Amino acid sequence: MQDLWGKRFAALIIDFLIVILITWVFSGIVYPLLAVTNAFGILNYWLIVTAVIVMVYFTYFEGKLGTTPGKSVMKIEVVVDDGEMNYQKAFIRNISKILGIPLILDIIVDYIAGNSKLRYLDEVAGTDVKLKA
Repeated sequence: MQDLWGKRFAALIIDFLIVILITWVFSGIVYPLLAVTNAFGILNYWLIVTAVIVMVYFTYFEGKLGTTPGKSVMKIEVVVDDGEMNYQKAFIRNISKILGIPLILDIIVDYIAGNSKLRYLDEVAGTDVKLKA
């Protein structure tokens, strides 16, 4: 179990580095448009834009492939308790990744409840993360 914790944490770091890169590229494209139109007030919305990028990134990769690039590097994948992985389950299990505090609370709530899964939203979505076979 400790090995899986470490792999999941490393995968999360890799995935968030990719999300930061995507956000950086997106801002590099949008910033010149803001400079030309003098619409710098929109910069207040970057937290929302980043949250959308996070949700699209994790939902797309996990819903379509059952893994993200970070999970793939760490040789772990998202599995479904019954049925097949889909975008809805991927979206539900990743809601807490929008901000750091909800993700921490997601882990703490599941630990306090004594569930076998690492995160509460994995319980809700009917998913789990396992080592690739």
